[in-house]
Amino acid sequence: METLYIENKNYPNQLKKITNPPKKLYVEGNINNLNSNCISVVGSRCCTEYGKKWCEKFVEELIKYDVTIVSGLAIGIDTIAHKTAVELGGSTIAVLPCGLNNIYPRKNVNLYNKIIKNGGTAITEYTEFTEAQSKYFLKRNRIVAGLSIGVLVIEAAYRSGTSVTAKFAVEQEKNVYCIPRKY
Repeated sequence: METLYIENKNYPNQLKKITNPPKKLYVEGNINNLNSNCISVVGSRCCTEYGKKWCEKFVEELIKYDVTIVSGLAIGIDTIAHKTAVELGGSTIAVLPCGLNNIYPRKNVNLYNKIIKNGGTAITEYTEFTEAQSKYFLKRNRIVAGLSIGVLVIEAAYRSGTSVTAKFAVEQEKNVYCIPRKY
């Protein structure tokens, strides 16, 4: 694990541009991903097959252009985005609402390990054993949006963590793309 302070040359340039950037980040994995071209892919925890299909398709296309996929390691679209990136040999960054030695959700510990093993990165602003708390999820979302040049939202509910990420992206003057739920 490495600690990056905002003054450090490896600190993500995109994050320096946001309101209230983390003063320090804890990083596991490939630090070079932090200053690559990134797109955040976020969405519903209860996604449909339609949402899953389009998530996989967009991640596949983005990886062809050496775009790093950023997401929050949550169940649903986040998991699909990270898994697809790893399976296709692309880069991905998992932004966590907890410490790096207390992965949340526990169900995604194996995915976390695959991300790191395959050249991906995990980051957090929380010390290594910090447990996830609801207020940390919303704070995490500013980093998910902040690392990227744009955010792809897939099947998000009107009032959700994903809509908060989209709101941060708009405030940060980033492009937001949307794949709505198919009814």
